[in-house]
Amino acid sequence: MWGLMAQGVKCADCGLNVHKQCSPLVPNDCKPDLRHIRKVYSCDLTTLVNACNTARPMVVDMCIREIESRGLKSEGLYRISGFSDSVEEVKTAFDKDGEKTDISVNAYEDINIITGALKLYLRDLPVPVISYDTYPRFIEAAKLTDAEKKLQAFSEALSLLPPSHCETLKYLMAHLKRVTQNEKSNLMNAENLAIIFGPTLMRAPNLDAITALNDIRYQRQVVEVLIKNEDVLF
Repeated sequence: MWGLMAQGVKCADCGLNVHKQCSPLVPNDCKPDLRHIRKVYSCDLTTLVNACNTARPMVVDMCIREIESRGLKSEGLYRISGFSDSVEEVKTAFDKDGEKTDISVNAYEDINIITGALKLYLRDLPVPVISYDTYPRFIEAAKLTDAEKKLQAFSEALSLLPPSHCETLKYLMAHLKRVTQNEKSNLMNAENLAIIFGPTLMRAPNLDAITALNDIRYQRQVVEVLIKNEDVLF
């Protein structure tokens, strides 16, 4: 998190200035200062949550509330893309205005713009919701065939996630479960949503291209299991 300065380094999270040689001695548990966070998108999830003193990132909370208030029955929810310029507009608004951003129906009538803004936020995270450290554990869990052992492996993998990542994943999976409960209207089931959110929530950490390609189907399986077993796993 250190940025170089003329006389030393400065923490990008809390603004602490220290001599370059002293920086390794500073504990990595600072309290991020919102004044030093220049944007919401692309900001580390834990950093943003700690700076705002919230359980989850504001983008996740606000977008999901808006989607559930008027979009759960929208056909192709999350599958249909919103107008890209409008999605970028929402991103810019969150970066500038934070929780004061207006994403109501008066500002954006098309709910696909809001789903697009949420997906973009998740894709832009420097560390995915399912973190690089836990990625192998989730992939291995998805490969298991015994149902009981699979759920146990998923539970163990979830326990290794950073708290803010786990809380965000829990909230998102509960939301996607509600999306599937409206499948007759929106035509979106757990499998469809997993295809969309697999590569959005988890990315292979420095794997070769062939391995990463082979992992795609397991990424989908991970998200599908999480959605279908949301009430048991979280």
